[in-house]
Amino acid sequence: MNADAPSIPPDSDAVADPTSPADAAAPITPPGSRVFPGKPALPDAVRQAIWELYAEIDATIAAISPRCDASGKCCRFEEVGHVLFLSSFEAEILLEQAPPYSQPVDSGNCPFQKRKLCTAREPRPLGCRIYYCDPTYQETSNDLTEMAIQRLKSLAQAHGLDWEYAPLHYFLNQAERAGIPLAEADHPSPSGRTSLPLLPD
Repeated sequence: MNADAPSIPPDSDAVADPTSPADAAAPITPPGSRVFPGKPALPDAVRQAIWELYAEIDATIAAISPRCDASGKCCRFEEVGHVLFLSSFEAEILLEQAPPYSQPVDSGNCPFQKRKLCTAREPRPLGCRIYYCDPTYQETSNDLTEMAIQRLKSLAQAHGLDWEYAPLHYFLNQAERAGIPLAEADHPSPSGRTSLPLLPD
């Protein structure tokens, strides 16, 4: 668990008038996301639960110890016929800590891979954490994937959040990055697919 995961400070300009019954009864609106303009920020409780899920998955996989060839192929999606899907919650956490990247991003490669290494390893999404090329691990990978998706969906439901699940490049292209203009992002549908990313089509 990463207890130091960044959180969004409250909006200091939003001050309710305590003498107004209407204002006093109004729900508190969370501050907007720094990553996705126009969307509410990820609640701290959800953010914490996701970091805990990451730690749980990491510990489970460390105990299983699937083989890793260190080829970097898992980040070159087009080369190996993969699509990396993730939730908007994971995307927000990823992009708050990831290094700058050039837009637009296509679906073929991860822009955070440099010389076969991940430059966004700490906040990487579940798909990156779960996937390994080891053929003896594939059934376990699928089981972990399904469990992780259900946990994320339960978080969304419990906190009244919209469930958005899309390829990595969709979120990267719609994110606001300092000094980098936004690009038009297509949003291919997962077509009912329920597995997390990096699974062959």
